[in-house]
Amino acid sequence: MATPTGHTLPPAFADAISPTLRQLNEQDLINRIWAKEYRVWKPEPREIADRLGWLTLHEQMPERVDELRSLVSMANELRIQHVVLLGMGGSSLGPEVLRTSFGRQKGAPRLWVLDSTVPGWVKQVSHAIVPARTLFLVASKSGGTIEVLSLFAHFWDLVSNAKGNHGGRQFVAITDPGTGLERMALEYGFGQVIINPPDIGGRYSVLSLFGLVPAALMGVDVERLLTRAGGMAQRCRKAESAANPGAYLGAAMGALAKAGRDKTTIMASPSIATFGLWAEQLLAESTGKEGTGLIPVAQEPLVAPRLYGSDRLFLYLRLRGDKNTELDRQEQALRKASHPVLRFDLNDRYDLAAEFFRWEFATAVAGHVLGIQPFDQPNVQESKDNTNRVLAQFESAGRLPKQSRSSPAQAAQELTARAEPGMYVAILAYTTPSRSLESAIRRLRAALVSCHGAATTFGYGPRYLHSTGQLHKGGPNSGIFLELIDRMTPDLPIPGKRFSFGTLARAQAAGDLESLRAHQRIAVSVEFGRDPAATVSALLAALTSPRSHSQRRPAKRPGAKSRR
Repeated sequence: MATPTGHTLPPAFADAISPTLRQLNEQDLINRIWAKEYRVWKPEPREIADRLGWLTLHEQMPERVDELRSLVSMANELRIQHVVLLGMGGSSLGPEVLRTSFGRQKGAPRLWVLDSTVPGWVKQVSHAIVPARTLFLVASKSGGTIEVLSLFAHFWDLVSNAKGNHGGRQFVAITDPGTGLERMALEYGFGQVIINPPDIGGRYSVLSLFGLVPAALMGVDVERLLTRAGGMAQRCRKAESAANPGAYLGAAMGALAKAGRDKTTIMASPSIATFGLWAEQLLAESTGKEGTGLIPVAQEPLVAPRLYGSDRLFLYLRLRGDKNTELDRQEQALRKASHPVLRFDLNDRYDLAAEFFRWEFATAVAGHVLGIQPFDQPNVQESKDNTNRVLAQFESAGRLPKQSRSSPAQAAQELTARAEPGMYVAILAYTTPSRSLESAIRRLRAALVSCHGAATTFGYGPRYLHSTGQLHKGGPNSGIFLELIDRMTPDLPIPGKRFSFGTLARAQAAGDLESLRAHQRIAVSVEFGRDPAATVSALLAALTSPRSHSQRRPAKRPGAKSRR
């Protein structure tokens, strides 16, 4: 069966998707989505209609281009060399894709995306910039995100103490109308307050001002981005679902997930590899609820096709002219092994805007197919509430509650006993990124896939709380959660708070662990030693030891139903 991507699926998978495509046509689903009919997803609440503004951003945002040009002029006037985005989840992941995909443009400032409370990460960015020549984007839809406000307090002090600073002019707020952040920005004399349309959820906001402001400042042509997005939006208006690129992808993801292939595995050309981080949040937070959902797998190391289970759908974003040899070989090998693969060809990096829209539309369609509401995140608040409870205990008792930790050997034993085909292992690291750590994580992920048949995901905390955290608690009970916690030394104070960044990060980790266990998830916590990469390597050595293999449960046969 030919697809809107120009490629084909094996007949068995095409046949599995066809009934869903026919059903979408019978329901006139495409036209109903464009009409913003909330009953596409649920009889109630009507508020769903107030979260569909992303459908027409490509038409609205050109009206804001002059505002963006004014901001760029202000940055030039202040001789800005660095732009630091302080945001979480939907405010940060889209800009992170643009940052890593486009790189630093000639004559434009360097963009940094900071979405962490780990003190080492905050210090790393603080030391890399020139405070008096840095513009800070304080981005929060709600205007009250604890991470963003804590980071603002730190950088406000840093700028205030820097020689030659421009005070509040070096700060720009991006938020919804009437938020506490808008009021704070006016009080502190921010250089600009940018109000985003309120009818857009965070994870659907990359083509709104949350994505376009950092894009413009780093020298990306935002009008060109919007043109590409508009082209895809026009194609996604086709009422015939099999010819509609967004509807086809959504139908494929939803139908195959219902058939057991819920591990939506994203492969992307090296230059656009971080697209998977954005897609992770979009898919996980939108669909991971009511005990179902798509489990996005991004940036997982490649292994031989025979080692993958029958729970995978592979989606390959291929950028023309990139170093695609290894991925092209993997695509062909997967097809030869009769795995379902869909490929999306990008002519250049600006086609990312088209893919942003395709995947947003597809996620809305997949939500309908799965029978869930893709615009809320009912389980995210739990971890926030638990974090606040832990912080309150710290402020009253002067210490965090005692946490039970496992050694690397104990964690490996738990993974050996539990990991099996049909499940996924989520590695959640509260630490500062480093090449050595990420290399060790890649080896661990490859071993889990190769030796145990389990899919793997990896996320930094607290970033993942605003990304895949909803899926972890509300999605299928098929995950094993390995939490890796930094020592948080040396720590860093948060101005105006009785707790530090390290305490906040530890409280967030503790709060999420409590939430996972309350949902009967398998969750293991390990504290990093002085060298985080060495801790991961020790865990890997224990996992792959002969003794570990002797303790492994018998693997399920391919296609066996995974535990839910």
